[in-house]
Amino acid sequence: MSPEQFSSAVLEWYDRNGRHDLPWQQGINPYRVWVSEIMLQQTQVSTVLNYFDRFMAALPTVQALAEAPEDEVLHLWTGLGYYTRARNLQKTAKIVMSEHGGEFPRDVEKLVELPGIGLSTAGAIASISMGLRAPILDGNVKRVLARYTAQEGYPGEPKVAKALWATAERLTPQTRVNHYTQAMMDLGATLCTRSKPSCLLCPLEKSCEAHMLGLEIRYPIPKPRKTIPQRATLMPLLANRDGAILLYRRPSTGLWGGLWSLPQLDDLSDLDHLADQHALHMLARRQLPALTHTFSHFQLAIDPWLVQVEQTAHHVAEADWLWYNLATPPRLGLAAPVKKLLQHAADALNAGDL
Repeated sequence: MSPEQFSSAVLEWYDRNGRHDLPWQQGINPYRVWVSEIMLQQTQVSTVLNYFDRFMAALPTVQALAEAPEDEVLHLWTGLGYYTRARNLQKTAKIVMSEHGGEFPRDVEKLVELPGIGLSTAGAIASISMGLRAPILDGNVKRVLARYTAQEGYPGEPKVAKALWATAERLTPQTRVNHYTQAMMDLGATLCTRSKPSCLLCPLEKSCEAHMLGLEIRYPIPKPRKTIPQRATLMPLLANRDGAILLYRRPSTGLWGGLWSLPQLDDLSDLDHLADQHALHMLARRQLPALTHTFSHFQLAIDPWLVQVEQTAHHVAEADWLWYNLATPPRLGLAAPVKKLLQHAADALNAGDL
């Protein structure tokens, strides 16, 4: 199958069966495409749908994002994970406003220079919202092309990635590139899925090498398995008389950077030092259900404790700490497990289980 035949088959399938009603396919502009592409990294479409609509309602333009408080941006991102994406979104918005007059550059190489925008995301922005010929290689497209060519080797290896990029470049058409880009992503998301590809419905079935070999599931070659390290922490939820929980803002870099979180201790004996630090008197306490949170590079076992405390009148509040009102919560960025633990604490307090 020639590149022209390949793109024609993909586009014909897209016209009949592709998705045309996703929120970011309406009112297409570089800002909407960019935000959707960043949200869709490592995240399923079904999850992103509500987040995208909420984000656009609050921050409808690149200027609004650039001028928003960081806490508002992180609040809108809470639960999506990989929070560096949200911080890079705002960094890029500020650069677009200050250095590009509020317009995204119409050039893939210049788009890649912006924080958080890789080559595939730049290609998606350029092709979908600007009509420029630019290949993409997100997870879905990578899977389609790895199967179509029966590409050996793990795609994360530079040599293999280079080969897949060359394939993407060769097959990207000169016309209707905006539709072709969306079509390739749709093909990977709806037919050429990871575990149960619908090969009989695929427009590339007759020329797909993996299918002809009967080895669709073998490709793309998976990353060599490594044992995920285990870590453990104790997270106290210190509740004052009003039922508010003490939170602190994490450093801007590193794990959960810039988000509001719970203190992390090695064991219960560290509670005394934490209470002294904030001039608190500890009263009743109880253990909440344990929680395990998996990051990309390790697994965190969380031992949460709900502790009733009294504040001393002379204590001065610190800038990086606050009392989080469970009844009327402020709009803050919270890590997903912290949000879940706060709900557990609210349930326990409402039930009088302390």
